[in-house]
Amino acid sequence: MNSNSTFHLIDKQTDWLKNYQPQITIEEQGIVVSVGDGITWIRGLSSAAIEEVLIFADGSLGMVFDLNEEHIGAILLYETPKLVAGTTVRHARHPLSVLVGDEFLGRIVDPLGSPLDGKAAPSASGRENLEKNSPPIISRDFVNEPFYTGIKIIDTIIPIGKGQRQLIIGDEGLGRSSIAIDTVINQKDKNVICIYVLIGQKRSAVVSTIETLKEHGALDYTVCVVAEACTLPGLQYIAPFAGCALAEYWMTKGRDTLIIYDDLSTHARTYRELSLLLRRPPGREAYPGDIFFIHSRLLERSTHYNAENGGGSMTALPIVETQQGEIAAYIPTNLISITDGQIYLDSTLFSSGFRPAIDIAKSVSRIGGQAQHSSIRNQAGQMKLEYLQFLELEAFTRFGQKLEATMEQRIKRGRLLRELLKQDRLSPLPSLFQLGWLIAFNHSLLDGFELKQIPQALELLARGVHNTDLTLDSAVEDWQHALVDWLAVKLT
Repeated sequence: MNSNSTFHLIDKQTDWLKNYQPQITIEEQGIVVSVGDGITWIRGLSSAAIEEVLIFADGSLGMVFDLNEEHIGAILLYETPKLVAGTTVRHARHPLSVLVGDEFLGRIVDPLGSPLDGKAAPSASGRENLEKNSPPIISRDFVNEPFYTGIKIIDTIIPIGKGQRQLIIGDEGLGRSSIAIDTVINQKDKNVICIYVLIGQKRSAVVSTIETLKEHGALDYTVCVVAEACTLPGLQYIAPFAGCALAEYWMTKGRDTLIIYDDLSTHARTYRELSLLLRRPPGREAYPGDIFFIHSRLLERSTHYNAENGGGSMTALPIVETQQGEIAAYIPTNLISITDGQIYLDSTLFSSGFRPAIDIAKSVSRIGGQAQHSSIRNQAGQMKLEYLQFLELEAFTRFGQKLEATMEQRIKRGRLLRELLKQDRLSPLPSLFQLGWLIAFNHSLLDGFELKQIPQALELLARGVHNTDLTLDSAVEDWQHALVDWLAVKLT
């Protein structure tokens, strides 16, 4: 700082002292009545508002969650061992907010923005409230740009667009998180910022997810918001809202973002736990009556802004767990009605070795087809129809009846297609490859291959796509000529 600026600062301080007028400051104060299980009851603070930040004398932090005539119910976001009945508390007169900024990229933080990766706390460009209204309709645009996951069966049959909310639903252990991780890995060099929210996960699962992202170079453009199973229920509750606030910061600056909520079943159970502890009346399956509103106000914030508002987008992949494939349970049906489609994973398909175990008949993307590239959409529509017809025909073959030659040929092609749709985890594929194998299948260029040769045939296609000058807009005839050359290698 030079001498001129120093004198200027001294002058400003002198002016402030000359004009200072002493006055009485009135601060409302409350007293903790009881504390336990991640919540606390407080007497006093008659002017407190819902979702207002509370600061306790011992250094603990809370948020107003329930109001009644005699007491305030608050959830704890940070608790010290010194927090006991009789501790004084004051309200901060503002709602809960989190730090945001590009400095969070590549970091692992808790829902309050505190680092969990052993590094210094990230500096911030600003703050965003956890609770905000969803963008108005007039500031939104249609979902008209494709969002590629790198997974064949999704990018072709269940396409996703930027700004879409696509639910991933299925039993535990069927690969729901694997689909989300593959999608994050596929965003490398695509100028998409990813926010991965881990809610109530075991530490081993958290470490495994972070290490996988780091191993594939995906952590550089990703923020991991972590609320482990051992953390306070209040932190688990605000975790998805904190992740959403981070994503909104970049979306409003015109960036494309992807946010993954893993998973909202745990979030719903946490909210139920807090509500029951705060003596709110239970509804269906003991969930509070506003559980639908909680998730809808979260997911409605994912959208695609129009050009006048920067053109940014937030694509959401919420994950929800089913029990024994019961898709009609309370929380799954709530989220199905909120989102723009669902990717359903089936345990029978998983057991049979079909990975990813996506059930095409129960999966749908209501608006993603509008964003899908026209070349892929035309080829995928033909392929999907043939596959669904094959599934119906295959059911008849279980009775052992003799089929006509044309039916046998259709079943053979269906089994070939099922083999083509299989894909190992952590191996996302480019959109150009998706068009290549679709054209190869639809024009019977792969019919001469045995099922055991399909992985090698796909490898030949991938090699050809990597070295080709063709694009998604190239003519189908040009693709056919190239595909014939790539597949000309004799397989043994």
